[in-house]
Amino acid sequence: MSAGILTIVEAGSTQVTDLGRRRGPRYGVPVNGALDQRSARIANILVGNPENAALLEITALDLEFVPDIDILIAVTGADGHLTIDGVGRPCGQPVSVRAGESVALRQLQGGLRAYLAVRGSFEVPLLLGSCAPDSVLGFGGRLSAGSSLALRHETSPFFNDHFSAELYSLDVPRIPAGFVVDVTDGPDIDDFAGTADRLFEQPYLVTPTSNHIGLRMTGPLPERVSRGEVLSRGVPVGAVEVPPGDELLVLHRGRGVTAGYPVLAVVTSSSLDVLAQVRPGQRLRFRRVSSAEAAARTRADLVALDALRLRVGAVFAALDALSLSTTGRTLL
Repeated sequence: MSAGILTIVEAGSTQVTDLGRRRGPRYGVPVNGALDQRSARIANILVGNPENAALLEITALDLEFVPDIDILIAVTGADGHLTIDGVGRPCGQPVSVRAGESVALRQLQGGLRAYLAVRGSFEVPLLLGSCAPDSVLGFGGRLSAGSSLALRHETSPFFNDHFSAELYSLDVPRIPAGFVVDVTDGPDIDDFAGTADRLFEQPYLVTPTSNHIGLRMTGPLPERVSRGEVLSRGVPVGAVEVPPGDELLVLHRGRGVTAGYPVLAVVTSSSLDVLAQVRPGQRLRFRRVSSAEAAARTRADLVALDALRLRVGAVFAALDALSLSTTGRTLL
C-alpha cells in the first residue's frame, strides 16, 4: 500500500529507472538503467535509500511535479535550477518538500542528465528485478504530464525555523569539468595497426543520432587493416567500435549484448558516467589508461561513495535521535 502520490505536471524527458537489469544479459536483454551511475547512486545515498532504488532520470528538459505527502528529495548530475513553490533550493543536497508544494527542475546545464531521488522511492513494476525501461521489450517508458507515481514513504520536513533552510548540508562530489573519457585497449586493437592512436589525437564531436544505446561521433577515425569478417559476439558496455562509414560508435547501457564490429577500446566504468553527460554537438577527448589505472579509479570512486553513505547515515541517526528527544516521534 502506497503512502502517497507524486503527480507529474511537466514531464519533459523523464523516466523512472534504477542501476539496471543485471540479470538481463544472460537472457539476451540489455542492462539499461541510469546512464550516469555515479550520480544516480549519490542521489539515492543522499536520501538514505539503497543505491539501486528507483529514481527519476531527467534528460535535458524541464520537470515539475507535486507530492500529496511530505517527502525528502535530492537532485544530482547535471546542474539545474531547483525550486520548491518558486523558491530556489540547492542541488546535491537533501531537500524537504511539504505536501502540495510544487517541485520544479529547470535549465539543466553542465551536463545532459540529472537524477532525482525520493526517500523511500516509488512503487513501480519490475522486469528481471529492475524497473529500468527497455524500448525493445516495450517495458517502462517516459513519463507524461498527468501521470502519477506511488510513493512508499512520508518524511516530515526538518528546517531551521530562523533561516528556512535545512538543518544540514553535505559535501558531495560534483561532475568533473570537461569531457575526458578514459579507455583501455580493446580486444581488436591489433586490427588497426599504426592508426589506433588516432583515437587520442584530436577531440571527437558527438552527433545528434546518439542515444542510450550508443554515442556516435565524428573525428579522426582509425583504419582497420585486417579484412577478415568479425563474427557477432558478446560486447561490453563501453565498447568503442569502428563500423563502416565516417562515425565512431561507443556503446552504452542500452546496447545489444552482441555485435559484429571490431572493438578498438573499452570505456572505463567511471568514464561511462562522463559519456552520459555529453550533449550532441559537444566534443570529448579519449585518454588511454591501463587496466590497473582503471581499477584504481573505480576503487577510489567506491571509497568516496562509502564515505558519503556513512556521513548521511550519521546525519539521519542524529536527526532521528533529536526528534525522539524533543517531540517523542521520529521525523524519518
